[in-house]
Amino acid sequence: MDRRSIMVCAVVGVLGLVSALLGFIAEAKRIKGSQVTFSSPSECVYPRSPALALGLTAAVSLMIAQVIINVATGCICCTRGPQSASNWTLALVCFVVSWFTFVMAFLLLLSGAALNDEHGQENIYFGNYYCYVVKPGVFAGAATLSLASVILGIIYYLTFNSTKLVDDQTGGIVMGQPHPHQDPVFVHPDTYARRQLA
Repeated sequence: MDRRSIMVCAVVGVLGLVSALLGFIAEAKRIKGSQVTFSSPSECVYPRSPALALGLTAAVSLMIAQVIINVATGCICCTRGPQSASNWTLALVCFVVSWFTFVMAFLLLLSGAALNDEHGQENIYFGNYYCYVVKPGVFAGAATLSLASVILGIIYYLTFNSTKLVDDQTGGIVMGQPHPHQDPVFVHPDTYARRQLA
């Protein structure tokens, strides 16, 4: 692995860990139902919580990691399949699943952060008032998905670059075949006759 690959993997790995860690901290710091009080029968009073900032920071960190891994790898759609079909398939599967988990984690982080900051909102259900709170596990699920997205992105990056490296080394030519631009070598007919006499 070259120096560039190590740097890309390290930066993306750190950003993914930061995103997951902030997601788990946001889960611990979110507003729980027992913390909400009523100033009147129809108005909810929420305590202050850092979950909004934590969720937004985790979402931005995850987005930066996804952008870095995809810019460093290049467009998988614009290249033809390399020599190794198994590596190409693994890279493609990791690419698709990484984007799927990224979108899910990003939306969960943003929606959890936004819903955690709903102050003064209430809901009437069969004449009873209820206050909005983020369900348990939203931030933790987003943190787990962001970690999976980054791990799959790194696997995609390493697998796709290894297939590009193999393709560059062979020059698109199957090993053992003569080079098509090679001029034929002239061998004088007496060369073979001399070997037979000796």
